Amino acid sequence: MPNIPWELSYLVYLLAAVLFIFCLKMLCHPRTAVRGNLTGAVGMLLAILATLPLALKEGTGKPIGSTLGILLAGLIIGGGIGATLALRVRMTAMPQMVALLNGFGGGASVLVAGAELLQRNLKALATPWDVALATVLSGVIGAVTFFGSLVAFAKLEEYRWFRKPIRYPAQQPINALLGLIVVGLGVASFMNPTNGWLYLGLVAVCSILGLTLVNPIGGADMPVVIAVLNSYSGLAAAATGFVIDNAVLIISGALVGASGVILSQLMCQAMNRSLINVIFGVFTAEEDQAKADEIYAGRVKSTTAEEVAMLLDSARRVVFVPGYGMAVAQAQHAVSQLAALLESRGVEVEFAIHPVAGRMPGHMNVLLAEAEVPYEKLKEMDEINPTFSQTDVAVVIGANDVVNPLARTDPNSPIAGMPILDVDKARTVVVIKRSLSPGFAGIPNPLFAADNTLMYFADGKKAILDIVQAMKEGA
Repeated sequence: MPNIPWELSYLVYLLAAVLFIFCLKMLCHPRTAVRGNLTGAVGMLLAILATLPLALKEGTGKPIGSTLGILLAGLIIGGGIGATLALRVRMTAMPQMVALLNGFGGGASVLVAGAELLQRNLKALATPWDVALATVLSGVIGAVTFFGSLVAFAKLEEYRWFRKPIRYPAQQPINALLGLIVVGLGVASFMNPTNGWLYLGLVAVCSILGLTLVNPIGGADMPVVIAVLNSYSGLAAAATGFVIDNAVLIISGALVGASGVILSQLMCQAMNRSLINVIFGVFTAEEDQAKADEIYAGRVKSTTAEEVAMLLDSARRVVFVPGYGMAVAQAQHAVSQLAALLESRGVEVEFAIHPVAGRMPGHMNVLLAEAEVPYEKLKEMDEINPTFSQTDVAVVIGANDVVNPLARTDPNSPIAGMPILDVDKARTVVVIKRSLSPGFAGIPNPLFAADNTLMYFADGKKAILDIVQAMKEGA
């Protein structure tokens, strides 16, 4: 097999970096998102294959066939696992999938940096200060990301012990103490990179810190947490790129880290809160049953599919407001069917999208795109809010906190000041929900007891299909 010029790798790396940039650009719009995703995948494939000439240049002593075999084995195994997960994981579980991918990125950074450190020590090679610093950063950020992402995954899956934040005394002081230990071990590892035990100790403490940092954060903040962890995984990858002197890893990690920071900031703006408040503010609240009884008692009006069908038949403008409940019920296709039926009868139909609806940024957009709802029908909060007063019927499907008027009226509420969708200003509001249970913020919702609100208690998918059937029978 002929020798491959190692200089070619840098040209391929440059091409891969350009493809990554175009990927991010195209992912900004649904029309080009699929093409952007494929562009990024091609860039990553090129980046992986380009490591072969550089591996041979390092003089591993192995024949090119063996090196190529190891590379292809990793590519096939990793690609196979990724393809299997992509095909089998349901769309409603995409937030959990993203959380795991963030964690895998952080864990990989820890292992690669540790392996490089071990190799240098075994070969008695000197470790330059910049490599030592990058190794410490990879261990710190990567370990926090990996274990923090596991907690985020468990919260999103609502595992028994993670449905609500685990409280314990001196929570923040303990985190501060762990932070000081991390700084001490980090400085010691940087000053003495030949001591692998220091690196292991650093990773161990950072692993605990990852658990304790994410544990107290409530489910309502998970969209922001996922964006933050995504940024962490990129920063860890960039630091690892400096450890192994890999240009494309530095570039791709920096792109992921920067985009994650921007997305986190946008999510925080959508919630009217600072990033520091999200990470350390513990945005949770236990449901006040007495207050819930006071709000709901004697005021909640339930409805049926036939009544909702009559309302929609006489409406001229209908706005659907999807939430996580729609995702759980997998009702997006039924909603699309109902929207198409209304439009065929001359009704103006739009979808109101809150930036943090669901459990990850863009969760509702992804689900509705899967159901082939035209992107032009999806309206962001700032665009749709002024039009609710001209809306005949607003149909809320599984949304709760993002339509809770307490954000505007109660300064003591956990969601006080959070921008919400002004569905209460519509002429009639139909809320499709299994029960009056609270959202992630754990507080009652006065919208459910408003004079212009009708509650349809049912599974989201079944409710929408029953409404469709009732409309067809009444035609």
